[in-house]
Amino acid sequence: MHEKVIDASGAEPGAGAPDRSDAPDGTGGRAEHAACPACGPSGELRVRLPSLADITTLGDARAAIDGLDAALATLLERRAAVAAVVQRLKPVGGFAGRNPERERQIVEAMAEYAPSLGPERLARIMNAVIEAGLDAADER
Repeated sequence: MHEKVIDASGAEPGAGAPDRSDAPDGTGGRAEHAACPACGPSGELRVRLPSLADITTLGDARAAIDGLDAALATLLERRAAVAAVVQRLKPVGGFAGRNPERERQIVEAMAEYAPSLGPERLARIMNAVIEAGLDAADER
């Protein structure tokens, strides 16, 4: 197993945690994921990527997927929250404000991290993620 750290704040890795002082719970964003094994005390997300060679049983495979799913859910929740901010900042928000060019750029960038999924599959996945985020933003 190895660990991969992706810093979504734009800061250099190890340069400190992103500012989360605006968290609604007053904890700097840490309490929302206190039970999440992938969330560190500094607010960064560390995900242990399972070695495929170490997965030898169905139980091992399911445990690996459960860990990845927990991290993915955490990232999706944060993405939806940031997307809600984007919707408030755009002149036209919601489904009417979707930007196909921006969505294409997102998919292309993601394809560099997940080449085996490819742009077509990632476009379908991201369409679902974006629509779910827009639905969630409408409820906020």
